[in-house]
Amino acid sequence: FCFLIYLRTFIYPFFTRGRPFPLQLLFFGTLFCIYNGFLQGYYLIYCAEYPNDWCTDIRFTSGLLLFLLGMGINVHSDLLLRQLRKPGEVTYKIPQGGLFTYVSGANYFGEIVEWFGFAIATWSLPAFAFAFFTLCCIGPRAYHHHRYYLKTFTDYPKSRKALIPFVF
Repeated sequence: FCFLIYLRTFIYPFFTRGRPFPLQLLFFGTLFCIYNGFLQGYYLIYCAEYPNDWCTDIRFTSGLLLFLLGMGINVHSDLLLRQLRKPGEVTYKIPQGGLFTYVSGANYFGEIVEWFGFAIATWSLPAFAFAFFTLCCIGPRAYHHHRYYLKTFTDYPKSRKALIPFVF
């Protein structure tokens, strides 16, 4: 969890290509991650009580697998997006490969899967609240990106969905 916060806050902005990354966005992203990390950590350390065999519980193992799957999708999709533009380019291009074959927002899908996996693995209200908040915030972004791609690119694949492969 801490690795992902570090990755998103300090590493990812330096690998984006195209338009400069706004410092204000970095600042607010850092604040949000600190607050969310505190909330999640406080709950897990001081409020949550897990039985000794929690690591073998189906909720933990399935949540962990879902988290890792989502993280893999998210990181791979971000890598594909970073490779779309050459240094200095700012034009939009159609993402190809990975889950972008099926959805416009593969990176968003991966992040949503990731945080629902975390919520299932921890079986905690703050984690479910964060996963739901993530869905509510970046789900519409995926939909609007999808609409933008359909309007902008005449050769955009019509079979692609916005966020959930084969569904939406």
